[in-house]
Amino acid sequence: MNHSGDGDGDGDGDGGNSGYGRKPFKRSRSHFADRVTADGRDGWPAEAGRYRLVVSRACPWASRALVSRRLLGLEDALSLGITDPVQDDRSWRFTLDPGDRDPVLGIRFLSEAYDARESGYPGGVSVPALVDVPSGQLVTNDFQQITLDLATEWTALHRPGAPDLYPERLRDEIDEVMEGIYRDVNNGVYRAGFASGQSEYEDAYRDVFRRLELVSGRLAEQRYLVGDTLTEADIRLFTTLVRFDAVYHGHFKCNRSKLTEDPVLWAYTRDLYQTPGFGDTVDFDHIKRHYYTVHTGINPTGIVPLGPDLAGWLTPHHREELGGRPFGDGTPPDPVLPAEQVPAAGRPPQD
Repeated sequence: MNHSGDGDGDGDGDGGNSGYGRKPFKRSRSHFADRVTADGRDGWPAEAGRYRLVVSRACPWASRALVSRRLLGLEDALSLGITDPVQDDRSWRFTLDPGDRDPVLGIRFLSEAYDARESGYPGGVSVPALVDVPSGQLVTNDFQQITLDLATEWTALHRPGAPDLYPERLRDEIDEVMEGIYRDVNNGVYRAGFASGQSEYEDAYRDVFRRLELVSGRLAEQRYLVGDTLTEADIRLFTTLVRFDAVYHGHFKCNRSKLTEDPVLWAYTRDLYQTPGFGDTVDFDHIKRHYYTVHTGINPTGIVPLGPDLAGWLTPHHREELGGRPFGDGTPPDPVLPAEQVPAAGRPPQD
């Protein structure tokens, strides 16, 4: 998500938070695409304690990295900085921390890590971001690659029993499934929500629901998108679906139907939500406050809706009847660290 737009670049960023819906939506490529790898070929070797992952819990792109980090058990190796869900035109801010500064990086705004890497960088400041702790410099904001590298290049730092989220034998199929979901669902809801013309909006709307119908058909017969275990594809679909009724249905006008009205997708998303590593990273309060407060071009009053009711997220889903083994030969992640638990305001009510 960009400081002047949601996600990794939303066009040229002119107009700040009030610019949404005033020009065609276009997601730009990540400007900082260095990779943190096992062999350190880009100059950034995967090392425990070397990097800090900066996220917003509001952002679906950043939430991918949150889920991956939990599933792979990288909490001790990769520290976590969480920004305020409501950023201003200076970028994502660390106002949730004492003194309004990130306690590890010592900065007030994520833009400071971008400036440390490239002075005068003209583009947007987006999350997720990997920051090099010793130098304070941004390493990468490549939201598509970060999670793939966590799964494949950080293996020496994975917890015992970590799942293989990007198994080599299934990568072609995973990539194909993710490509359609990215274009029509992950990005499609933004194309609809930030459309500046009727036909542009209608095209995106149709893409969203056509793809959701295809995905629903696929998931009617199998528990997960590819194979019989959780993969990167499920993570990427989940982070959009979990936000669907809270923000995309109303705020982004993707209102043909709600997630809760598709029995397959609703059960699938609840199944993932109730799986350790998924729902325990989701903060519905941050999600709603970000979208409805920041996108003043779409919601000029800044009023945040009270709904939808979250009680259904913890109801039985019965997806286990389809078989499948969430973690393959591995095990669930450990409980969430106390410092990283989602506040009660962002979670469904407990029975």
